[in-house]
Order: sequence, then C-alpha cells, then structure tokens
Amino acid sequence: MSTRTDLTANTDATTPLSLSERALWFAWKRAHEVLRTRIAEDVRSATGLSDPDIAILIHATDVDGTVRQNQLAVVLGWDRTRLSHQLTRMEERGLVIRRRVAGGVEVEVTDAGLEMVAAAQPVHAAAVRRHLIEPFTSVQVEHLRQALDRISAPDLI
Repeated sequence: MSTRTDLTANTDATTPLSLSERALWFAWKRAHEVLRTRIAEDVRSATGLSDPDIAILIHATDVDGTVRQNQLAVVLGWDRTRLSHQLTRMEERGLVIRRRVAGGVEVEVTDAGLEMVAAAQPVHAAAVRRHLIEPFTSVQVEHLRQALDRISAPDLI
C-alpha cells in the first residue's frame, strides 16, 4: 500500500507544482529559516558561537571529542569545502584542532571548545525546545521527526 498522498500523485517533471504543493514548499522554507535563525540567535547571543560552530562542537563531543572529518561532513550533510572552511575558522579561535591520521583527518575539540560547548548546550537545548518542540504535542513531534527522517535519509527507511 502506498503512503503517497494526492500531493505526490503528479510526478510529471514538466507539470508545475500545484497550489497545495507550492504551499507546502514555501511553508517548509519559511519554517526552516525561522527555526534556524531563532535557535542560532539564542545560542549566539548567549555564547558567541555560530550555528555551524555549535553543530560541529555538539557532534564532535557526542563521540568523545574526536571525530573523523569525513564522518562529520556526512553527519552534518555538508560538502567537504564548507566543512574545511568552518573548521579553519574554529581552529583560528582555538575551538578545535585537526591532525592527519592514517586514512584521513581527525577533528578534536580543544579544552576551550569543550568549555564553550558546555556553556552552549543548555542554551541550545532550551532554544530547540522553545522554538521546535513546545509548539507541538508529543505525538506531533514524533510524526514530524519520522517525516523529516524520511526526507533526509530515504535509504534508511
């Protein structure tokens, strides 16, 4: 049984989006930008860390403070160039160090980076809860997570 709705019934590449499809697309774009901006601003105003800084620091500390650069790119969904430039900026500020190892590059969070992420994590958690989770019921949160997982990792579903 298909899980597609009438929104996905028309797959002809030459047919413009329907009004419902366009409304969904623009609602997604607007919601994504509003959430990203609000959460990033809450964290930046409290800690000085940018949205990319906190994403890297949280992911790296989730795996004991050291992660392969290529694994970080996959987890974040970033291309190698974007990640490399961001890591260079973070190295200049003393938040991470990179070192060549067999088969790649490891990124390690420094003591300064660990202090910053420790200060940022409660702010980040509160911002995510306030802007993304609290507007919904627990059932809606689970449905939203499942839908987003389906979009972002269709091969895992």
